Amino acid sequence: MSLLHQNIEDEDMDDAARGESLTKGTSHVAIAAIIATVVVAAAIAIYVIAGQKPPIATGEVVAVWAHPQHTETSGFDASGAPMPKLSVDQVMVFVKVRLHNQSTFPLFLSNVTTDVTLDDGIHSSYAANKGDYERVFIAYPDITVPHGTPISPLNTQIAAGQTVEGEFLSAFKMTKQQWDARKKLDFTLSFRYQPNMVLVPQPQVAIIEQ
Repeated sequence: MSLLHQNIEDEDMDDAARGESLTKGTSHVAIAAIIATVVVAAAIAIYVIAGQKPPIATGEVVAVWAHPQHTETSGFDASGAPMPKLSVDQVMVFVKVRLHNQSTFPLFLSNVTTDVTLDDGIHSSYAANKGDYERVFIAYPDITVPHGTPISPLNTQIAAGQTVEGEFLSAFKMTKQQWDARKKLDFTLSFRYQPNMVLVPQPQVAIIEQ
């Protein structure tokens, strides 16, 4: 064998060895990259989970009563003079809720709204204060809704760890037919300096008409 032929064979063997070594090195890099990706993803997941905090409060809708009210004026003014009769339709929505403060500080309820979704959009009504809630039962003695303890949207305080239960009232200018055709009903409770809480009646909570 000539020296030239031997050198060519040696170079071929060196190239093959270098190729095999390069292939092994590349596979090691790929595996290391995969492991690094998995580690980073796990670290991000742990960070996100650890950073999530439970809501400051939980709540549930215990009961809902709807009272459609159709009212017509007498057709006479205060002095007895005749005047056109006026017809007013409204639906009063009474809601009993249970709220629990699971934070370490007191919560202050600042506002409550009832939202009814109809074909033409969302109709919202602010909850009545404690005094107006009580006056409704005087003004409309035919209401058979249970007269419970009202939750005032302006001065209800829930201490840390405390659970409160009570009712609030909202009224809508709509007919019974419109109310019956609603697509959605939910309640938004606003707490001072805290995120809002939205409550939706669960399927087992029947909406009772009184």
